[in-house]
Amino acid sequence: MTQLTLEMPDEVFATLQKGQAEFTRELRIAAAVKWYELELVSQGMAAEIAGLTRAEFITALGQYRVSPFQYTADEVLSELVNAD
Repeated sequence: MTQLTLEMPDEVFATLQKGQAEFTRELRIAAAVKWYELELVSQGMAAEIAGLTRAEFITALGQYRVSPFQYTADEVLSELVNAD
């Protein structure tokens, strides 16, 4: 596994009222959720990036108001209409 180092202003921890460990955890989750929302990574990969189980990641999606489904209602209906 690769380790990354980020530089953050000290004020960010006070502003968000979070310690470094909690900030890092939330940053990983937020990035994974956004990349999943943009369809850049799969749900499984996003969970791994976030350091969560898939079930925990699905819960996180709900907290960020992101659908766990990568299909729109129109796409599902279209697939049903075109199914043989």
